[in-house]
Amino acid sequence: MTKRMIDIATADGPCRAGLFVPDGAAKAAVILFMDIFGPRPALDSMAERLVAIGHAVLVPDLFHRFGDRPLFDPRTAFADAATKERLFGMLRATTQAMTMADTGAFLDALSAEGFDGPVGVTGYCMGGARALNAAAAFPDRIAAAASFHGGNLATDADDSPHRRAADMKARIYVGAAGVDGSFPPDQAGRLAEALRAAEVDHMLETYAGTKHGWCMPDHPVFDVAGAERHWSRLETLFSETLAA
Repeated sequence: MTKRMIDIATADGPCRAGLFVPDGAAKAAVILFMDIFGPRPALDSMAERLVAIGHAVLVPDLFHRFGDRPLFDPRTAFADAATKERLFGMLRATTQAMTMADTGAFLDALSAEGFDGPVGVTGYCMGGARALNAAAAFPDRIAAAASFHGGNLATDADDSPHRRAADMKARIYVGAAGVDGSFPPDQAGRLAEALRAAEVDHMLETYAGTKHGWCMPDHPVFDVAGAERHWSRLETLFSETLAA
């Protein structure tokens, strides 16, 4: 496996991204949309897990508009009020529209690297909604999209992913935490109904006993069994939808 840091040109300046490529031929490319804590070794390890099953993986910094920043530790970041506000301020200022514009640049960058076929996306926390919206924004390129402990997937907001279900051609997988205030049962029902009405191939699962953030190996609520289940679902999703 090789890892390179690349700068991707976007409308708002360069976006730094890690590109992970297997030693042999890659099955297909995957974009990993970060959680609120941003690029860090934990995301690298998750990318490496996908590389191990044969995928090239792009891990972009969705907060690139804010320049260089320290590494945020999920175990301590929210304990400090100023750091917590900084993170949520960046989240509020990075709109779904911005990330969709960036995603077009990400896909172009993958094509330039030789990965011009169907792409998979997987997102965590804030990245979950962005993964689903990406499937709607780029239906002819994104063949599979997954959200894990993603929040605000079916709200009253204009950019809520459920509103764009009719634009999705990808297979969709949503893994929800057992109890998650950012994705309560009423949102789950609304999302499921929107996907069914649009005849989107999809699966929604609740990981009972887990909390928001359970997939992230450096998160205080990391759940080993739940994380392994998530990897199993993700491998199946990508193996069934992305061309070899």
